[in-house]
Amino acid sequence: MPAFDASAYGRGIADIYDATVRDLPTEQAVSRLYELAAGGPVLEFGIGTGRLALPLMARGLTVAGIDGSADMVEVLRAKPGGERIPVTIGDFATATVDGEFALVVLSTNTIYALPSQDAQVACFANAAAHLRPGGRFVVEAWVPDLTAFTGGSALRLLSMSEEVVVAEAARLSPAEQLMHTTRVRLSAEGVRMLPADHRYAWPAELDLMARLAGMRREHRWSDWTGSPFGDESRAHVSVYLWSA
Repeated sequence: MPAFDASAYGRGIADIYDATVRDLPTEQAVSRLYELAAGGPVLEFGIGTGRLALPLMARGLTVAGIDGSADMVEVLRAKPGGERIPVTIGDFATATVDGEFALVVLSTNTIYALPSQDAQVACFANAAAHLRPGGRFVVEAWVPDLTAFTGGSALRLLSMSEEVVVAEAARLSPAEQLMHTTRVRLSAEGVRMLPADHRYAWPAELDLMARLAGMRREHRWSDWTGSPFGDESRAHVSVYLWSA
């Protein structure tokens, strides 16, 4: 494996990132996070272009962020209010900011962007270090589904419209829980190749990482609306509580 570069993903996608997440349930996520913050300050790991941070700030919350990509943060800065959100450029598994927070957020499967179990464990510890007593760490991620792979590989259509078609090729390395993917985005502007590596983790594994960091699971839902998590759930929103 090449050395981990926290800026690589954003460097390749920053200019079209907002278009790729247009169909995500942003409003539901913001409403849930606002409720969990209970008026306190929020720190977002992987703040990116501000999809969640800007509407949270618009609701009156104090928001800060950490992101590995200066390119993504440049897009955030160009948006109304984006210049008012303090962002540290760095690996959110280890980078720090000043202050204590009521809520640390890691959404949109971004926990899997970290290259190893050690890095993910460090991320949970870093989240705990930024929380005030009674604070929460929220992780949104898909549930691994190895049955989607035949012979260790998969090719699937992610979305299709008259304007854009997105497909994904993936190769699995189960011994290290790694998934290597390349998304192919076809539009009138041309073809874009969007490679990304994922170190996937099972929900119970994330729970153990939280325990190692001194946190316990408070909630687990299938989505941001609070639907119950069960055997058929393909994603989860997990909330971990930290106490001094």
